[in-house]
Order: sequence, then C-alpha cells, then structure tokens
Amino acid sequence: MNNKSDLSSKKCLPCEGGIDALNKQDAKNFMSKIHKDWILSKDNKSILREFKFKNHYEVISAINLIAWISHKEDHHPEVTFGYSNLSIKFFTYAIDGLSENDFICAAKIDNAMKF
Repeated sequence: MNNKSDLSSKKCLPCEGGIDALNKQDAKNFMSKIHKDWILSKDNKSILREFKFKNHYEVISAINLIAWISHKEDHHPEVTFGYSNLSIKFFTYAIDGLSENDFICAAKIDNAMKF
C-alpha cells in the first residue's frame, strides 16, 4: 500500500480544538501523500485544489460526491463553483489551521475523482 492510499483508508477524528494545527513541515509531509494539484496556502492554514469540467452537470456531480465524502467523514470543505470549474478548500475551523483530517478528506476526494 502506498502513502496516498494510507491516508484515504483512515477515518477523520472529531476535532473540537485544544490541539495545535499542523506545523509547516508536517503539512509538507502530508502534501506529498495527496495529488500534486493540491496547493498549500502561504500561511500554512489551508489546502486548495481546482478542477475543470466539460459542463455544469459534471460540476454538480462532483459537488455531490464531495458532499457525500465530507458528510461521511464529518469534515466539511469550502466549495465554490461556476459553470465548468470547482474549487475545494480544506482547513480545520476548530484549530484555525490544518489537521490530518484535511488531508484524509483530500485523499478520499483524489481517489473518488480519478482524473
């Protein structure tokens, strides 16, 4: 099993705060375990990935898939979209930064949207 599938096989754990956000080095280590198109923000507080689609139907289908994954994991991203584009941003509100949960969900989305 490779590193990328290791994350996607994990389950998000509830985060109510009281822990530190990932430091820059830990975030970079997790970045190596998800698709190369994810971007780590300059302030190290979020990850972002953008998608392009052929049409609006594909965008809405992707949103439904993301909603299903985030509901199942109880860890929800910010999603913005247009006619043929979609952006996903993960960060953990309770700690005002990144947690392993963000990378678990990113890996699950990577696996589900193989393109």
